[in-house]
Amino acid sequence: MIPEWSEAFKKITLQDCIDYIYEVTLVRTYNGFLLEKSVINDNLAKLFPDVEFEESDSDLDHSGDIDYIGKVGEHAFGIQIKPTTARSNFGNYSISDRMSANFEEFEEEYGGRVFIIFSAKVGNKKEILNKDVVEEIRKEIERLKKL
Repeated sequence: MIPEWSEAFKKITLQDCIDYIYEVTLVRTYNGFLLEKSVINDNLAKLFPDVEFEESDSDLDHSGDIDYIGKVGEHAFGIQIKPTTARSNFGNYSISDRMSANFEEFEEEYGGRVFIIFSAKVGNKKEILNKDVVEEIRKEIERLKKL
């Protein structure tokens, strides 16, 4: 077993597991509205109105690595949305080798990076918790515009 995981598993509580399952299975849909879309529609689409956001196709999302793409001209960047419980349960969330390879393939094909957004439900919306990612996305959009 990976040493970091052993430590994380020692710290995980039953409530952490319940919260994660609740978040992943029940909270994603609220009154028929997919809250994952709220991260895009209520946050990123308003911050970056010139970017066309769309759900990724099944090939990109087959392993849960890329939920949305943001189109910038002929290029695109990827978005993976994770519930805050993913980060809190395992300390500093790090991408797996498989995910890293998928992110690299995406970048080769579309020209843009993939960003991981941690979100939590606030009222009827999902809020972006790692606010620093917004500035990283802004810089990536500017870079893609110049390609």
